[in-house]
Amino acid sequence: MLSSSDFVSASWELIVRVDDPNEEEQKDVTLRVSGDLHVGGVMLKLVEQIKISQDWSDFALWWEQKHCWLLKTHWTLDKYGVQADAKLLFTPQHKILRLRLPNVKTVRLRVSFSAVVFKAVSDICKILNIRRSEELSLLKPSGDYFKKKKKKDKSNKEPIIEDILNLEGSPTTAGPPVSPGLYSKTMTPTYDPISGTPASSTMTWFSDSPLTEQNCSILAFSQPPQSPEALADMYQPRSLVDKAKLNAGWLDSSRSLMEQGIQEDEQLLLRFKYYTFFDLNPKVRSLLSSLSPFFNVKAWKCKIESFSYQNEDITDIPKLADNLKLFRPKKLMLKAFKQYWFIFKDTSIAYFKNKELEQGEPIEKLNLRGCEIVPDVNVAGRKFGIKLLIPVADGMNEVYLRCDHENQYAQWMAACILASKGKTMADSSYQPEVLNILSFLRMKNRNVSSQVASNLESMDMNPECFVSPRCAKKQKSKQLAARILEAHQNVAQMPLVEAKLRFIQAWQSLPEFGLTYYLVRFKGSKKDDILGVSYNRLIRIDATTGIPITTWRFTNMKQWNVNWEIRQVAIEFDQNVSIAFTCLSADCKIVHEYIGGYIFLSTRSKDQNETLDEDLFHKLTGGQE
Repeated sequence: MLSSSDFVSASWELIVRVDDPNEEEQKDVTLRVSGDLHVGGVMLKLVEQIKISQDWSDFALWWEQKHCWLLKTHWTLDKYGVQADAKLLFTPQHKILRLRLPNVKTVRLRVSFSAVVFKAVSDICKILNIRRSEELSLLKPSGDYFKKKKKKDKSNKEPIIEDILNLEGSPTTAGPPVSPGLYSKTMTPTYDPISGTPASSTMTWFSDSPLTEQNCSILAFSQPPQSPEALADMYQPRSLVDKAKLNAGWLDSSRSLMEQGIQEDEQLLLRFKYYTFFDLNPKVRSLLSSLSPFFNVKAWKCKIESFSYQNEDITDIPKLADNLKLFRPKKLMLKAFKQYWFIFKDTSIAYFKNKELEQGEPIEKLNLRGCEIVPDVNVAGRKFGIKLLIPVADGMNEVYLRCDHENQYAQWMAACILASKGKTMADSSYQPEVLNILSFLRMKNRNVSSQVASNLESMDMNPECFVSPRCAKKQKSKQLAARILEAHQNVAQMPLVEAKLRFIQAWQSLPEFGLTYYLVRFKGSKKDDILGVSYNRLIRIDATTGIPITTWRFTNMKQWNVNWEIRQVAIEFDQNVSIAFTCLSADCKIVHEYIGGYIFLSTRSKDQNETLDEDLFHKLTGGQE
């Protein structure tokens, strides 16, 4: 039996600060507790002592010194290690957050500050009707991101009126779980054929979303171009090092917003983090029909059918054989291309002095697995080149190929792209890749017409709003306007969604597409390098010149880990190749998460009804700190 004095000695006073949104100031509440009292019991005592009748279901305890939530309400104070010196805050788990979208619009909504960022982003995307939340994340901008804007504000002494869509009252973000999102287990999503936005019948699936009450496509509308003044105020990284610094702001997907120091009503950027898109095209349609505005589809469909009939046997791998020009850059040497007879077979290119010698030993055989493919094209100048950066033991072997015409270029370029991924021309993606390249070339083809000239005179347009500052400096305003209108003629007759998909395809064909940069120091090196992370490879890039040095494919990766004591990432590849580096522009956990995240996304099934394996994501990205 315990006496009353024994009971008093076993208990102690715990001070909890209450963050009540209905009160102007936080107030402290003193509770008498014991170590065997569970967290749920503490909150019950707290609510009883506050004596305010309201819904407290969203409130939880936050431990300020440990920087963690006490969400396991069945755990005792002893199990958590809470003692009398602990500073606890009784605060709502959902708080206001401002999210800046890529179109410079800002949404203000209530977000869980206690759930891990991966789950919080999932809830945000359900509110905004954005599919595939696993491809997005939250980015905390650096101090320079809004610096130019603030300087201008001080000089003008005019307050900024921020364009904010207020979704604070969303019923999907307070306490109860959110709606199941865009996809239903029993229904197929339908979209407006012109705008590509969810049709009214589809909108009933997320009828509890605040966007239903306003306008379901408000975030999908193309925004008018920003003024030159507004563009000048926006932060624009000028170098790979600047881009590396910006990428340091990605939040840890395995920790909550509160754990990462995010404050209520703070502004974050909602961005695509992983450039491996699950489904870009909302409509089911064939590739050939989608390319019809560019060239004669029927003629190509005869070609494709004959190709498939000739290669029905999957063991019969197609090959390309033709005359191409080759150039190897050397110091103090002009660019002089020399013609050879080339044969592309499997994932390698062999070239000979002429066609008659192809049965003998080639001059050289180039293995393209893991190489970098860079287009070197000027359609107006009839220049169709392919730059190959082939990994070798001491760096990259640089080779230039030159084709005679666009059809030859499309075939060889597509073969090179597939070979770099370890695929041959027998792969089903070869012919679609050829067609994509041809369509892109036709988009770049300049068709000067009288209509463009007349439109140029009558149109009030600022070309600087549509191109980067680097491009704007190279040409005069009228020349830029003419080129923009010429390019517009190629897509003017397309439906909006089709034009957007063409834009995305053009973007994806750029050599730097999907690369995220970090400043690193490789083990054994005496200088800093840039590490480029893509959906299928890592690239070591010279920080001064921007030229790729070495490429490593994820398909060749055996394992990767982090030495958390020295913050070093170590990766082991096939053929006894291993690398190690420390991150200088960001925490190594961010790079570790990028690698694991891309591997996780590659495991997704094409089944739309499949639910994400969140545990697998955290296993691949979380690390073992």
